[in-house]
Amino acid sequence: MAATVHSPIVTYASMLSLLAFCPPFVILLWYTMVHQDGSVIQTCSFLWENGVQGLINIWPSPTAIAWKIIFCYGAFEAALQLLLPGKRVEGPISPTGNRPVYKANGMAAYFVTLATYLGLWWFGIFNPAIVYDHLGEIFSALIFGSLVFCVLLYIKGHVAPSSSDSGSCGNLIIDFYWGMELYPRIGKNFDIKVFTNCRFGMMSWAVLAVTYCIKQYEINGKVSDSMLVNTILMLVYVTKFFWWEAGYWNTMDIAHDRAGFYICWGCLVWVPSIYTSPGMYLVNHPVQLGTQLAIYILVAGCLCIYINYDCDRQRQEFRRTNGKCSVWGKAPSKIVATYTTTAGETKTSLLLTSGWWGLARHFHYVPEISSAFFWTVPALFNNFLPYFYVIFLTILLFDRAKRDDDRCRSKYGKYWKLYCEKVKYRIIPGVY
Repeated sequence: MAATVHSPIVTYASMLSLLAFCPPFVILLWYTMVHQDGSVIQTCSFLWENGVQGLINIWPSPTAIAWKIIFCYGAFEAALQLLLPGKRVEGPISPTGNRPVYKANGMAAYFVTLATYLGLWWFGIFNPAIVYDHLGEIFSALIFGSLVFCVLLYIKGHVAPSSSDSGSCGNLIIDFYWGMELYPRIGKNFDIKVFTNCRFGMMSWAVLAVTYCIKQYEINGKVSDSMLVNTILMLVYVTKFFWWEAGYWNTMDIAHDRAGFYICWGCLVWVPSIYTSPGMYLVNHPVQLGTQLAIYILVAGCLCIYINYDCDRQRQEFRRTNGKCSVWGKAPSKIVATYTTTAGETKTSLLLTSGWWGLARHFHYVPEISSAFFWTVPALFNNFLPYFYVIFLTILLFDRAKRDDDRCRSKYGKYWKLYCEKVKYRIIPGVY
């Protein structure tokens, strides 16, 4: 299981610290952005004076309206996932030889969600500013609700696993943190990880980006160019995600990481709160960049998002055609690697060693981190907090690259060694 990538002490320390510190951090980030002018120093001095009682005092109680907003949003997204038409897509073969089947209707769900949300605002049925006004209560409800959700997932993994890609490692904390099942489903068609990761988590990113924009408009009677750049870039990124959603189902998040606290709580709570935080900060800190600087940042951000997309597209096309495609105008160079599944079957994989994937083994993380920087930089540099997401993303992706390399090394053996000799750098060409 994924937990064994790091040493046992590091694994336990990171798991227990994340379980203990992530929930209060979400509340402190919201409190600092909304009530302490984005100043970490002000929040720290408040906590220094008031201690744990201070944290308890600022922690909002989940209210009926918060639960109502979450339930309506979650039920709407679940309905779209089940009911909207979509192409049948097969995921990669799992370690036990299963091949999950999905319905690719993410792009349709994305457009229906945004059109419905904006329509409700436009026709005066629901004001998105209400979401911002109750944000602390919503995050608080998500923290506790998602914890219960993860406990239920843990129980389901023991009692009624959806496939043979499940099981316990014998340690309750590791099972809860990393998850029991790779592909948990409700019934035959409702995939829980597609719901948590894509339809709840990633969709909430777009919904909240729009919410922050509308709230700033309500406060100031206009939207600053910094908020526009931030919102456009985040929406371009999320649009790219849903356009490529079927490709995401081949990635580590879905195909290798089990459904536990790490992935599911992260997507249900951390994505809506932390990933959207630059926009949350800009609501009360409108910055006028000027047309020229705004366009420079927008173009640079769009270029990074495009390169990130093209990296994924290039590898997807390479896999789809079994290497019979052109990469940057010529035949791709590749390594044919064989491996054995847990069921003892011998399989073959192609490892791409040209194009973007010849620059570094995880080069696509460079434009991803750069994109995050470009939608954060409109906040300028008065406060450090808006940049937390960029720093967090960098740590997350560097750790993920290491975990992926370790997993591939144990899966492919000598072929992975050969691959690393050909593509020497892990993430940054010439550096790392």
